[in-house]
Amino acid sequence: MSRQRGALVIIGGAEDKYGDMTILREFVRLAGGGHARIVVMTVATELPLEVGANYIDVFEKIGVEDVRTFDVSSREAADRSSARKAIEHATGVFFTGGEQIRITKLLGGTQVDAALHTGNEHGLILAGTSAGASMMSSTMIVEGAEETNPRIGIVNMAPGMEFIDGVVIDQHFAQRGRLGRLLSAVAQYPHHLGLGIDEDTAVVVRGTEFEVIGRGAVSVVDAGALLYSNLGDLRHNDALALCGVKLHILPAGYHFLLRDRKPDLESLTRSGTE
Repeated sequence: MSRQRGALVIIGGAEDKYGDMTILREFVRLAGGGHARIVVMTVATELPLEVGANYIDVFEKIGVEDVRTFDVSSREAADRSSARKAIEHATGVFFTGGEQIRITKLLGGTQVDAALHTGNEHGLILAGTSAGASMMSSTMIVEGAEETNPRIGIVNMAPGMEFIDGVVIDQHFAQRGRLGRLLSAVAQYPHHLGLGIDEDTAVVVRGTEFEVIGRGAVSVVDAGALLYSNLGDLRHNDALALCGVKLHILPAGYHFLLRDRKPDLESLTRSGTE
């Protein structure tokens, strides 16, 4: 395994599993193609057998011969040496959807958690869809009201798995009308960028930059240069006023520089000349 940090493939949910499978094929390519060793982590779901079997079938159709599921039903199971070795053997780990809080409660601080971080630092590719996307950040959205304007108390936050710093991730973004709750989240954490990822869409994070792939778009909400907020004067469910928030909408092929908090528009020129 290389010493270069492995990419993160963060998926907004409902990724294509039957057509071109653009996102899943890219994950497999990054993990080694036909030589990839994939572990499907079903810890987020209450239906691990059904969900795991579905992803095994999908990855086998793509051409992966070594693919297996791994369910963790207790913290004790996540601390077994066999669990750690399963992660150490893999070139790619894929987290399914479900409930993101299950991932952090069952894995946080365990041998599996440590093996995932160490592996990623040394080249292990990590992917997650829906709940598996939300948990990637150091601070994650656990739940929140949809299809509403930004308000106090409509979003609940908790510590994530810390595979990526400086962002808050929301998924099924356009399809479920989640702009209001992502704005509410970044109003509380303006040093974080909000990444709203549509269904069948993903960001592929390499270092401090990401590229968008898939059918939809990624909405980047930046409250770092916020001019005004009434956050300190409000009570539960009161409407938020936010002035000076930046919003970037990035479809497939666009890059974003996380450290600089801006799109890499020069990458479009470079790709057009190749």
